[in-house]
Amino acid sequence: MAVDTSKHGSETGHGGFERQDLGAAGVIYFLLGLVAMTLLAAFLLTRFFDFLDKRENAQQQPISPLVTNVPADTRHIPRTYPQSVFPNPKLEEDERGQLNGIRLAEEQTLNSYGWVDEKAGTVRIPIERAMDLIVQRGLPVRPSGTVAEPPVAKAAATKEKK
Repeated sequence: MAVDTSKHGSETGHGGFERQDLGAAGVIYFLLGLVAMTLLAAFLLTRFFDFLDKRENAQQQPISPLVTNVPADTRHIPRTYPQSVFPNPKLEEDERGQLNGIRLAEEQTLNSYGWVDEKAGTVRIPIERAMDLIVQRGLPVRPSGTVAEPPVAKAAATKEKK
């Protein structure tokens, strides 16, 4: 039995595989070109945005001489800048922290005793206690057969009597 080891040694005549490998130099040149183009694009974009920034700063209206302690770049306010300088409404700096503070205050209000109006004698009780009292006492009920007048009709009736 003879083995055909010629260059085109396959039964179909197309060759079974490529006879030449991809050179490492081609891959390295491609990667170097890719890195060079990326660095060039980054450099050009940086210069372009610097140009736009300078153009925008040149077109800005001058700041009033009455305003003091203004940072050079008002887009980036340092944390040490006094917050009392900015008028209300202020942007949120710590949204989660502020929201958690609001929720904790609401929870404390809903689950504690306190005065709503001390002069009128109106108090606030926790929700759980209020539900227990409603279960014990029941909801207030109107006597059957009576229809409540709307507040506007009551006010009109009292004016007519005078």
